[in-house]
Amino acid sequence: MPAEGGRVPLEREVAPRFADDEIARLEDVGYSFDGGRSWALSRVTLALSGRERVCVMGANGSGKSTLALLIAGLRAPDEGSVRLMGRACFSDGLPESEAYASARRQTGLVFQDPRDQIVAGVVADDVTFGPENLALPAGEICLRVARELDRVGGLDLAWRDTSELSGGQAQRVAIASAMAMEPALMVFDEAAAFLDVRARSALRRLAMRLCRVCAQVWVSHDVEDAADATRLIVLAEGKVAFDGAPSELLVDAERLCALGLEPPFWMRLADALRERGWDLPPVSSESDLARAIAAQDSGDGPFVLRATPLPAKTSQDSGDGPFVLEKPQVVGSPQDKRTVPTVLEGFEARGLGFSYAEGEVLHGVDLTVRSGELVAVVGATGSGKTTLARLLAGLVAPKRGSLSFKGIDLGTAKGRRGASGRIGFVMQQPERQLFAESVARDVAFGPENLGLSATEVEGRVSRALSRLGIAHLADRSPFELSGGQQRLVALAGVAALEPEAWVLDEPLAGLDAEARAAVSALIDEQRAGGCVMVLVTHDMDQAAGADRILALERGQVALEGTPKEVFSHARELEEMGLGLPKPLRFAHALRELGARIGEPLTFEALLAELCEGRRP
Repeated sequence: MPAEGGRVPLEREVAPRFADDEIARLEDVGYSFDGGRSWALSRVTLALSGRERVCVMGANGSGKSTLALLIAGLRAPDEGSVRLMGRACFSDGLPESEAYASARRQTGLVFQDPRDQIVAGVVADDVTFGPENLALPAGEICLRVARELDRVGGLDLAWRDTSELSGGQAQRVAIASAMAMEPALMVFDEAAAFLDVRARSALRRLAMRLCRVCAQVWVSHDVEDAADATRLIVLAEGKVAFDGAPSELLVDAERLCALGLEPPFWMRLADALRERGWDLPPVSSESDLARAIAAQDSGDGPFVLRATPLPAKTSQDSGDGPFVLEKPQVVGSPQDKRTVPTVLEGFEARGLGFSYAEGEVLHGVDLTVRSGELVAVVGATGSGKTTLARLLAGLVAPKRGSLSFKGIDLGTAKGRRGASGRIGFVMQQPERQLFAESVARDVAFGPENLGLSATEVEGRVSRALSRLGIAHLADRSPFELSGGQQRLVALAGVAALEPEAWVLDEPLAGLDAEARAAVSALIDEQRAGGCVMVLVTHDMDQAAGADRILALERGQVALEGTPKEVFSHARELEEMGLGLPKPLRFAHALRELGARIGEPLTFEALLAELCEGRRP
């Protein structure tokens, strides 16, 4: 498929359409899921030109995904007017079918859940589908398929079964399939939510290149996406609360918080330091803040932070490949000195292996997770994280090795049935777990199947919804909710079961700041209550708060140990396509500027080191 040398030309040879023209205009648009009783969007007016890269942000349920669907021409509003690709698509309460069809042919959309738009059984066939429907010549189709798979780093996936792709791999295929149509507009709805650090960086570079050939709309919770955009639109309760240059908003932490957005790391750190008496100049980036901190002077030389001894490496690295850290000799957190129980209180896997038709995805995995312990599973897209989660949840049986939960053999059908209800599982795509006519009924399903009384079921549902801040959604249909809200409903359904173990696959993906805080608090609460906790995540800040980290690479354990042990191997993590927690990354930046500082893994630890390290 690729050209000679293994690569294909990545730039298109076509001129941008609508380069200087308006490609979308919405005027006084309203959209309701329930016949006008409530409004997902209300009186939204905006226009989009052919060279813009717009970032759309807002809290969960603010209407971001609904707006994306209207701009992409996949939904018509209930009121107002819509004009797409130069043609009137909706006016006077009526849609114009031909105009909508024409607009959709010129628009690429990448959904929150990429599997919703994959139509073929083989990756190459899926990317081929769109160009074939445009009746393009075979040679042009082959060129586009190769070019777009290469652009997203997916040439090696060309002949893979689409049903066996990881969430991140499916996302890359969905992007390639949309871009193969050479649209005038690309709409990305949380496209980076399930991607690792390397893939996110590649996607951002891709976005910058695409600015030359098409307009873009990015729905995101990540302020870094907003910083790269030419325009930022923030929705609040279905209305446009901000529409302007990102630089106007991204310097105002108070206003960001009021809009339900989380200020960037460097802004929160600068504000916290100023509150503690630091006299810092205005800064507009992480690098600006690092230079400002390093330049602090007590009058007799550069500012020097308190030196903290670095942890000794405990790897068995031969210097030429992945390695495994020596396993900690304590149970639970590093401070927990309890002796290891003779009867395992949680999960135990030995030599665990699993394979699909295309080959082995897990090989020789050893893992132990005890009660009250949180283990974070990290790894690049396609490394086997979700497969491991499904095995631990008892959804599939291992092909090789052994796996047990509190003495129950999960390798047998009888064992998996016996563990049902004791292990709570939250999928990467939570909407696949939802089915009832209302949120309350969905959350009640599990407790009812445990044979609990109506009073107990009602109490569990109420507690779960309140704990996650979604009690106000109890009577809503789960299928009318945003992706982030659906994730919270799925979590509430598991919380209502009160399981002994939790297996969470990317629980923070697609959540706003308030919801992330609620989920993190729930995880901490369950951990403190003695539950067995396994967390699959691309979020290194979240992984830093675990008791132990298991890093997978190509289906094998590449790193294992406490967060301090694992994150002391920055080079290996970078080679695996992973990153470091933001506080540790910032500390490294300070060190490069001459400051002496330790290895803080959390925001609080970094702040403490900075404040304690100041000279009197």
